[in-house]
Amino acid sequence: MRKVLLLEHVTLDGYVAGPNGEMNWAHLPDEIWQFGDKLTATSDAAIYGRTTYEMMAGYWPTAADGPGADRHAVDHASWVNNTQRYVFSNTLDAAPWGDSSSTIVKGDPVAGVARLKQEPGGNIFLVGSITLAQSLMRAGLVDEYHLMLNPVIIGGGRSLFSAGLEKALDLQLVSSTPLPTGVIALHYEPA
Repeated sequence: MRKVLLLEHVTLDGYVAGPNGEMNWAHLPDEIWQFGDKLTATSDAAIYGRTTYEMMAGYWPTAADGPGADRHAVDHASWVNNTQRYVFSNTLDAAPWGDSSSTIVKGDPVAGVARLKQEPGGNIFLVGSITLAQSLMRAGLVDEYHLMLNPVIIGGGRSLFSAGLEKALDLQLVSSTPLPTGVIALHYEPA
C-alpha cells in the first residue's frame, strides 16, 4: 500500500500559516530542501488542495528556467513537473500546470486519497494544503508526519492540529534532526 507523506513547516506556537496564509516566517536553508528531496525521491504522486495547488502551479512550471535558479529549484521542478499531481477541489474545472495538467478529484477527499493509496505506485507527497491534511489526519490516512519546527512565534494563524480530531492523535518520534538555522526536522509516524 502506498503511504501519504505529509511535510509542513510549523512555528514554535503550533501554526503552519499566519492569519492571512502567510509563510514568510519559514526558514528555508538547503538542509530543508534535502529533507524534502528524500521524500519526493520515494514518491510518484503529489496531492494538493485548491489553494496550495494554485500557488504551486503559479511557480513550479517555470521555477528552473531563470539564470538564478538554484539546485533545489531545478531538482524539485524536475520532480514536480513530471509527477502525477492530484488536486482535491469541488470548485475547479481545470488544473493547468505549465504545458501539462493535474488531475482534479471532486467529492470526498478522504475517499479519493484512500483509493489512491490502494493503487500501485510509490508514496504520495502532501505539502501545505492544510484543510486537506486535516481531513486526512482525522481519517488516519497520513502515514508519516515530517514537521519542520521553525524557531519563531507568530502569535496566531492556522494550526495544523486544531482540526477537531475526534480522538487523540498518538504519534511516535522516528527521528529528530536539529539544523544550523535553529529549525528542527521532526519525523513522526502514527503509534
